[in-house]
Amino acid sequence: MDLTEKTLKKNYIYEGRIITVRRDDALLPDGSQSIREVVEHPGGVCIAPLTADGELVFVEQFRYPYSEVVLELPAGKLEKGEDPFEAGKRELEEETGCVADNYFDCGKFYPSPGYCGEIIHLYAASGLHKTHMHPDADEFLKVSTIPLDKAVEMVMNNEIRDGKTQTLVLKIANLIKEGKI
Repeated sequence: MDLTEKTLKKNYIYEGRIITVRRDDALLPDGSQSIREVVEHPGGVCIAPLTADGELVFVEQFRYPYSEVVLELPAGKLEKGEDPFEAGKRELEEETGCVADNYFDCGKFYPSPGYCGEIIHLYAASGLHKTHMHPDADEFLKVSTIPLDKAVEMVMNNEIRDGKTQTLVLKIANLIKEGKI
């Protein structure tokens, strides 16, 4: 059975600075019609900076939708037309004040495929060198390092709740275990 759904009409409801919201008419595989609500997002990047001592560099920042400070790997939104790899390098320096000698592509992550078209590109970085942080004007961050083994434990104990960070921490641990990083 073909599972593909066909968009019959896109109905734009809201166009903001970061997201656009649509309520589409869709044709389902069985020929019936349905409504699909979609959040358009330009996508993002998440990068796992790995120190020579086997620690990951994390940032903490207040996340307004949750009304709490969230522990995450450095990440950010893609600018229109921006190359995800270049965005990852940009976010690494902006948020942590580091640049790296080595970068590794760790795939893509779909955070909420039921309603949002956002794709987060995942990277790892090693061979870190300190420069200086230059976060966005409305971005307030605290930088810390956590040993990789401890970060894996924190993911498994639900102490790290951010999905992209959970995914990337576990991927990095596995890639290191396999000798690929």
